[in-house]
Amino acid sequence: MTTHASMCCRLFVRFNSLTLFGKPVKCINRNLLRLYSSATQKENDLELGDSTLSATNLPASLKNTSRQERLRDDSILPFSAFLTDNFGRRHNYLRISLTEKCNLRCQYCMPEEGVKLTPRGQLLSTSEVLTLARLFVQEGVDKIRLTGGEPLIRPDVVDIIAELRKLEGLKTIAVTTNGMNLAKLLPKLKNAGLDLINISLDSLVPAKFEFIVRRKGFHKVMEGIDKAIEMGYDPVKVNCVVMRGLNEDELLDFVALTEKKPLDVRFIEYMPFDGNKWNFKKMVSYQEMLDHIRQQWPHLERLQTGPTDTAKTFKVPGFKGQVGFITSMSDHFCGSCNRLRITADGSLKVCLFGNSEVSLRDVLRSGSSDEELLQIIGAAVGRKKKQHAGMFSISQMKNRPMILIGG
Repeated sequence: MTTHASMCCRLFVRFNSLTLFGKPVKCINRNLLRLYSSATQKENDLELGDSTLSATNLPASLKNTSRQERLRDDSILPFSAFLTDNFGRRHNYLRISLTEKCNLRCQYCMPEEGVKLTPRGQLLSTSEVLTLARLFVQEGVDKIRLTGGEPLIRPDVVDIIAELRKLEGLKTIAVTTNGMNLAKLLPKLKNAGLDLINISLDSLVPAKFEFIVRRKGFHKVMEGIDKAIEMGYDPVKVNCVVMRGLNEDELLDFVALTEKKPLDVRFIEYMPFDGNKWNFKKMVSYQEMLDHIRQQWPHLERLQTGPTDTAKTFKVPGFKGQVGFITSMSDHFCGSCNRLRITADGSLKVCLFGNSEVSLRDVLRSGSSDEELLQIIGAAVGRKKKQHAGMFSISQMKNRPMILIGG
């Protein structure tokens, strides 16, 4: 099997052949090309092309250099060719959905009538999840987040984390959870190697919580948050989707939570997905939220964040925790995106808001080699657009409900 070193940056990917250090490697078969072509719907052309990179961090002398030429030069771009797109974005963060099932029915995530679940045999098996994780980590992914549905209802989630922990080069294992089962499972999860926790919580009022998620369980979620703090997770991230007329009146209460607790409360702009009845009037923008919070805490400080961080982060002086804003709609951060997603049924989505996907499950089950699978991955990443289409276009676009993508 080809090693990571030999498959990394000098790979020159074409879709009628794979050239490795100037020598041809086994051609990708036509069935795989058909799989990719059908999965990406309207985007049938598989060629990566010679589109030039436009990343602002690249030297001016490279502006007119083709993507393929740059991917062959280790000194210019020392990162996997397959995980680098036409705009110089390096994708080292993979989100894997472990299940489509959930024990809540959040209004912004799932249609009221529910969703049609994928038959079990068409979902990724544990071995397939780990095979894909291994391949992506070999190519440079150093952070994996497990999502759902609700990942903690998957019976073997602890075993999956333990196996991921064995992958050399994987620095961070995270999970996004609704918190319902967290207090019970957290000791085992931490022992298996879980590094980071994001907990969804959209209201601090029990009755309103039940209205938003269409289920009981507020006190279980709060117990999970407290358990995470008790076990030393710092910060514990709390995700709150803000919806006008529903919970925007609780912004200050959420900020107040950060006074005594090491919480990172992240306010998320309401985003359009199939079946969640999104409209612009329901969305509360980052700027509106920030202005409201500053009326109470005028000395709110902006914190420095990393180049690929999604949140604009602030802190009330003297508070233990902090607050952030995920501004996907009003001020997108597509230019620094380093994330890829694999759905529970094995489809690779290079953009949360894009509707093109490719089934890695089908490629895996066709008996393909790692090299052939990487060609398919490289094609998808190479075709990633510069930015999403904008909230109004997205709201009219056919896409999966959030629960079938993975939060």
